[in-house]
Amino acid sequence: MDPALLPPGATGALTLPSEPWSYQVILVRLALALALGLLLGLERERRGKEAGLRTFGFLALLGALGGSLGEAFALLALVLTGMLAVLLNVHALRAGEGVELTTSAAMLVTCMAGVLCGRGHTITPASVMVISTALLAWKERLAGFSMGLTEGELRSALLLAILAIVIYPALPVGAVGPWKIVEPRAAWITVILIASIGFVNYILWKLYGARGIELSGLFGGLVNSNFTVIEMTTRVRESQGRFAPAAYRGIVVALCAMLGRNATLLLILSPLALLESVGAFALMLAAGTALAVLAHLCAEREAAHENADLKLTLPFSLHVALKYGALFLLLHMVGILMQREFGEAGFYAVSLVGGLLSSASAVAAAATMASQGAISPLVAGHGAVIASLTSLAFSFSFVLRSGDRRLMRQLMTAMILIAAAGGLGVLLASVLRDLLGPWIEALGRI
Repeated sequence: MDPALLPPGATGALTLPSEPWSYQVILVRLALALALGLLLGLERERRGKEAGLRTFGFLALLGALGGSLGEAFALLALVLTGMLAVLLNVHALRAGEGVELTTSAAMLVTCMAGVLCGRGHTITPASVMVISTALLAWKERLAGFSMGLTEGELRSALLLAILAIVIYPALPVGAVGPWKIVEPRAAWITVILIASIGFVNYILWKLYGARGIELSGLFGGLVNSNFTVIEMTTRVRESQGRFAPAAYRGIVVALCAMLGRNATLLLILSPLALLESVGAFALMLAAGTALAVLAHLCAEREAAHENADLKLTLPFSLHVALKYGALFLLLHMVGILMQREFGEAGFYAVSLVGGLLSSASAVAAAATMASQGAISPLVAGHGAVIASLTSLAFSFSFVLRSGDRRLMRQLMTAMILIAAAGGLGVLLASVLRDLLGPWIEALGRI
């Protein structure tokens, strides 16, 4: 090339781009990429694949070097990885082993993760590679689960995706209506959140089965604690009381799961509200856990081997979605109106009634109102505690159907202890707030 045609200061030689990175920076990025590549390659090596530990290590390093040099070289690294995947599949077809689609996809993901490492990312490529390795390692379990899916379960999963991905973005943003109290997106987020919790726990229940009464109570309580109580008390009545010791353990665990679920909803939707009520939830969970552990240790050997397969219904359906959405929206609207007209007392009344219908919806409504500034986090936290205690008491009404006096006495004692622990938590938090409030305000003025 004629030197006169080059830009000022340029030479005719082709040079690679240089980045002003220190040796330590590029070394850390390459080391992270290599570690992630070896992680996935280890799984492929254990399965006897042609592309194993060293291959995936090299692919991760290739992506990291391409990402370090710039976008053009990152794209070149991906193209080279794709060519290598094609050669791998051609070799497999010639050997009569079939197409290596999974390994080829893993190679491209590894190279892309390496590119991200080269660009300075850390958490994202690490998460992607860990998830990818898990997908490869759980091949048999995931295949067995997918083959065991019923048509109704698949429809439920698709419906959940439609509600989250299709309908939610189409809903209006902010409050609508003449009184500005209807929040469509807030209601829909709660629907998706509650349904997702139930769906995930349904999957766990189906994968691992009911390994003991405690595990059944845990999964059932997260999905629907009242349904779990009904199912177990029905078994007690059918077994003429022989199932009562196991049912007691399962119901206590289910109630603890309900309390943990409600606390998790507060954490996600309004962390400040959980902070105001963390003492009550912590003491209630501690009391319930202690009772469950004590019952497990004191259980008879025959009862310890009881297995309660809960016949859980589908975790998500259109009927359930509409019920949760309408209930949350109703509680949200009534809560705002009651709070406007009667202050905190009106909101607490709504929380009390909401706990009878659905503690999860009542807690979610309280947390959403707190996050929007309609009520204070303290009021929302107290409302969540009230809704949880109301749900606790409502569950006992189903226990009365068992007809087993011993079970009724045990559960009444357990629920009173859990409720007392919640009240103690609220009282202690109030005392600490009165004692430490002036000190915190003084520190804030400094």
